[in-house]
Amino acid sequence: MKFIILFGIRLYWILIPKSKRRKCIFKKSCSNYVFETTQKEGFIKGLKAFQFRYKNCRGNFQIFKNPINNQIQMILPSQIIIDKEEISDRLIKS
Repeated sequence: MKFIILFGIRLYWILIPKSKRRKCIFKKSCSNYVFETTQKEGFIKGLKAFQFRYKNCRGNFQIFKNPINNQIQMILPSQIIIDKEEISDRLIKS
């Protein structure tokens, strides 16, 4: 079953040029993240990874500097907070 997800992502990479793809808010693109998760951990984990990224990579995020530890972080639409290492460089620099 995992080959369905992997094939779908490969097809996406072939058919849609990088210039036409949406820009991901995460450092590792959503398709790469889901591909790697599915490849390493299987179909169910791949679906969960896809669901998580789909819900959280659609905007409504907020980048902020944590006043406690002075670190740059992002709060996702699901209210999960991620650290600078996971945030796309293009968002941190702007």
